[in-house]
Amino acid sequence: MYIEYKGNCLTGPARIGRVTFSNSSKTVYYNDSKFQSLKGYGYKANYCDVENGGWYWISNCRVDGQDTLYPGVVEIDDEVREEYWTTIRSRPDLIHASSFRSEGKYSKRRPQPEKPNHPASGPR
Repeated sequence: MYIEYKGNCLTGPARIGRVTFSNSSKTVYYNDSKFQSLKGYGYKANYCDVENGGWYWISNCRVDGQDTLYPGVVEIDDEVREEYWTTIRSRPDLIHASSFRSEGKYSKRRPQPEKPNHPASGPR
């Protein structure tokens, strides 16, 4: 799963790691941390660290690697690195890489479609 600490801003440290879920799927466990669902009340965050109240975004990993909203480095836990590069990203040539740079969802300006330049027609 993709895990990004939001803290007091829109970006923060990000990781790819293995998580487990409670039976209700409202609680996520990662390493020694326990995250409770914000049930849609978070701004750019969907889980809260039960112990310290920090806000996080936790989601499935994207196939294209653009997990972050804005450009940033994503660390990959050693125990999932091989699975991540071979199964999710289909890039076994990068199996040695323990991090990568995500360009982010909002980093690319998408060109606006050009509006046709039609001269006014018909009688005036």
